[in-house]
Amino acid sequence: MRWRRCCLLPMAFRDVNARRHIGLQQLSSLALAGRTLLGPMKSCKFIVDESTNQSTLICSALRLIESLDLTSAAGQLLNETIQAQNKEFKTGMSTLLFLVGAWSNAVLECLQQNVPVSAIVSVMSEGLNSCCERVQCLQISIHDVNKELCSSSVRPNTFKSVTCQIGHDCLLNPQIFLYFQKEISAPEVIPMNSCSHQEDDCNFNKCLASSLGGFGSTASLVKPVGDKSTSVISGSGVIASSCNKQKLTHSRYFSTIAKSRFSSQQDNFQGYLSGQPADPCECYGLGHLAMTLSHGNQTSMKLLQSIVAYQQERAECSGSSQLNIAEIVTCCLLGLPESYSCVSPGFVTLVSPEQATVIKYFEDKPLRILLMDGDLTEQYRHLGFNRPCNVRTILEHPSLQEGRAGDLWLNSMLDILISFEVNLVLVKGKVCENLMERCIANTILVIGSVTRDVLCAFGEVTSAQPVTYLTQLNTSCVGSRAYAELWKACDGRAMDLGELVPIRIKVRGIPLLTAVLTTAVASKMQLIEDQFWTLVYRLHHALNDKKVFLGGGAVELLCLSHVQMLANKNAVKDFHNPWLAAPATEYQSVVLQALASGWKQYLSVVMCNTAKAASELEACTSVDYHLKKAADCGSPSAYILKEFRRDDLLGGGFGPFIDHREGLKVYDNVTAKTEAWRRALDLVLLVLQTDAEIITGPKRKQLLNSHVSSEFMFL
Repeated sequence: MRWRRCCLLPMAFRDVNARRHIGLQQLSSLALAGRTLLGPMKSCKFIVDESTNQSTLICSALRLIESLDLTSAAGQLLNETIQAQNKEFKTGMSTLLFLVGAWSNAVLECLQQNVPVSAIVSVMSEGLNSCCERVQCLQISIHDVNKELCSSSVRPNTFKSVTCQIGHDCLLNPQIFLYFQKEISAPEVIPMNSCSHQEDDCNFNKCLASSLGGFGSTASLVKPVGDKSTSVISGSGVIASSCNKQKLTHSRYFSTIAKSRFSSQQDNFQGYLSGQPADPCECYGLGHLAMTLSHGNQTSMKLLQSIVAYQQERAECSGSSQLNIAEIVTCCLLGLPESYSCVSPGFVTLVSPEQATVIKYFEDKPLRILLMDGDLTEQYRHLGFNRPCNVRTILEHPSLQEGRAGDLWLNSMLDILISFEVNLVLVKGKVCENLMERCIANTILVIGSVTRDVLCAFGEVTSAQPVTYLTQLNTSCVGSRAYAELWKACDGRAMDLGELVPIRIKVRGIPLLTAVLTTAVASKMQLIEDQFWTLVYRLHHALNDKKVFLGGGAVELLCLSHVQMLANKNAVKDFHNPWLAAPATEYQSVVLQALASGWKQYLSVVMCNTAKAASELEACTSVDYHLKKAADCGSPSAYILKEFRRDDLLGGGFGPFIDHREGLKVYDNVTAKTEAWRRALDLVLLVLQTDAEIITGPKRKQLLNSHVSSEFMFL
């Protein structure tokens, strides 16, 4: 009988373990839905609402979690963790989601082997810390990356599809080239200090023409309607400035097509094309770096390279940051092909057809601009507003159509705008619809939901000062020299998308750039915008960290090799945590193997998603092969670095760039990746410890009398 009782106790623990850690099982189930979102070749998913039968197309862990109905506590914690990663880094959410599922399964396996919770928490935490320290040898500085990219023998056709080609890829809005195209054939050149409001478009063209020349192909110009001439502007090395007229005829960074044609026209480019820096890394490094961080997303990469080229040219003159996210905005246009995506200087936004009629009236006319830091409604009160204590409120929200008080407010606000001759109002928040209608009738354009960065950009160049209420308005708050026009697509036509019309607001000297994102599929709009901002923030974090990780699975492979080595050595001296007492060392090998299984699953799933392996079994075999080779080498990091430089790590190649392997590497962010690891493990261990505090099921007395009863809290 005693023998049976001893046998039943482990079974009872196993039964309790299986039923009490529901949170870990929920995390594993939720993460399972995101397996196809891992790696550069993601598979989109449709999320269907059973109550309405409406569906949403998602291709990121963030949108997946937002679309799911998360009613459990574990699901809410997972949502908060992914939202925190997105808020801080805008990248790494898919890695976080997958590792949450992989390590949840690993912890459940440890529990099935009766490993104490305290041992799982301490060993896994120290194991991840040791991995983060070990992979520091795979970090490379941005300067070294730029130097390597610019000095490597990259094939010219590698960047052929990257360079902007107006009329085909349409990455640079051709309306900014029309004025510049006219100057090619005109004998008279307008000086750089011209007061024309079109000068910013020329400056934008100048920066892009000089900077994009380094991507190895010609950047053709769109000709005005009716112009049948065949002249193009090539990427040939023309150095034109007021003090230097030398011709650069041979360079690996320039094409020599139409050299003689441009020799005769060089004088017409004075003041528009600047000479290339002596160090090509300074001019082209960020464009190349954006390519290595794009992970195969070519459309977003081309847009970002156009933005970087312009901002980098400005940075040489102003000394500002080479990538300023505050100067980048997006405008999503539904109904146009994706090839119409481009970068436009100024602020591109969508307005109603009624507002578009006001734009047509204002075209080519300077506007007086007003900025409002709040809502333009009668009920709006600023944050921290205190109502007077001796006033009794009769009606909180009066109807503006029936009540005379509402009409008085509308008339008063309209009179203020007319008295100060305001033509354009940019509002951070909401706008009263009735006031909007009256403003349209009086040819005043009011645009709501404008971000703070856009307001600041217009305020700096127009001298406009934001106000909270219209009653605060005075002459010094109104800016000037703004221009508004209908946004034109690649073919030079203004777009009317039915309910909404795209317009462009610009001011001389404004650094604001709008990435116009287009698609004909409504369900892809959010996906395209997310992909663009992900790449922007990858480059932003790389510049902030001043270093990047080797990509393509190199870092994860080293983590796997390192953890397996620790597990085989079973040496607790490698850990420096005094919390690792004797009971923890007994289970160290088991827990570390469980931690390593997460990395192995990660690598195998990425290889399957990128078609480098036909199955997970084949992928695991390939990973084991590299692990053995790394161990035989004696220095796993040296082996991984050698294979990475040979582009032969875990199958080699990378997505759409597989045909251009020479000189083209893949890199990852350092801080964003390691924080995704830490957040994933912290969430798993938090749910583990929370579940361990609650016990349900039979055998309560046996557990109370057992030697491990101190681990539990009985409710």
